[in-house]
Amino acid sequence: QVQLVESGGGSVQAGGSLRLSCTASRYPYASYCMAWFRQAPGKAREGVASIDSDGRTVYADSVEDRFTISRDNAKNTLYLQLNNLKADDTAMYYCAARVKGIATISPGPYNYWGQGTQVTVSS
Repeated sequence: QVQLVESGGGSVQAGGSLRLSCTASRYPYASYCMAWFRQAPGKAREGVASIDSDGRTVYADSVEDRFTISRDNAKNTLYLQLNNLKADDTAMYYCAARVKGIATISPGPYNYWGQGTQVTVSS
């Protein structure tokens, strides 16, 4: 069982930045495909960004050029840098993992999920 713990959420004004982190409990983390998803109240969960074990990345159109996903395999940690935040980015952000596979922001393939960290952007 893989445990994922997110951190770094908070409240910021529009145009501000945050960095989310997700630490995984199990090895070998380097082989996992990782992703960030988000869910706003009353809306479906949507994929934000993904990075696979080869470092390939995929972004949702709505966040490309503003968000950056990265990973530090030595620390078993996934990051999401959020820049130029907008009110529409307000949501609970979740980290997800699956063993192997290519980067994808479709939620179906992911086996493990964190509890989420809240991001609130005020306009």
